[in-house]
Amino acid sequence: MYREIIPGLYLLKSKKPSSNSYLILGEKLRVLIDSGISQHFNFLTKDLKDIGVDTRSLNMVINTHEHVDHFGANRYLQERIPILAHRYAATKIVSADDEVMLCRAHGEDPTGYQVNMWLENLNVLDLGDWFLKVLHTPGHTSGSLCIYEPRRKVLISGDTVFARGTISDISSSGSYGEYINSLARLNTMKIDLLLPGHGAISEDVEEDIEKAIENARMKHQLFLNYNGG
Repeated sequence: MYREIIPGLYLLKSKKPSSNSYLILGEKLRVLIDSGISQHFNFLTKDLKDIGVDTRSLNMVINTHEHVDHFGANRYLQERIPILAHRYAATKIVSADDEVMLCRAHGEDPTGYQVNMWLENLNVLDLGDWFLKVLHTPGHTSGSLCIYEPRRKVLISGDTVFARGTISDISSSGSYGEYINSLARLNTMKIDLLLPGHGAISEDVEEDIEKAIENARMKHQLFLNYNGG
């Protein structure tokens, strides 16, 4: 199931546990953000076909972090399409660090994945009429990132923040301190549209990020209390 959110930007929504995928059809490049879990690759290819895009015409796949529900379908794309991820995510994906990747928990083999380009904070991808800024937003995982389009004020947030201020659990590579800091940085930016890795799109972005900061601080305190901090 897909829908065009704004001209050139599509939400491709699969079945659980797969993440949302986003397709950007730039003037120069076609970019897929998160491929979803491998078991639902057929849903992804059908949506792309219905939009009029063949997987072979994609120029790159960007993964928002190192959880298999966001990158599993790379297995069917990586031989012909460059895969990009933050360098902390890339190290876990290529080394099959399943404690973080959670492949076996979803019935996936953690081995054999590739990452062709290792991204850093504030890297920029120029698609012609789209200008994508990479924001490293650790917290949920150490390799979490968001993709920001400053001219359209659109943020593709992966699992960093969701509508209504919902936040993710902290994975084995994550940190509440980093999470709070990442959300605080996002809260300084002008964002009109928040496109999360799961669930609904948010247009009340400032309010939702403020709620997310409150939720992260509350969960951090509960964690400290439970662990005698």
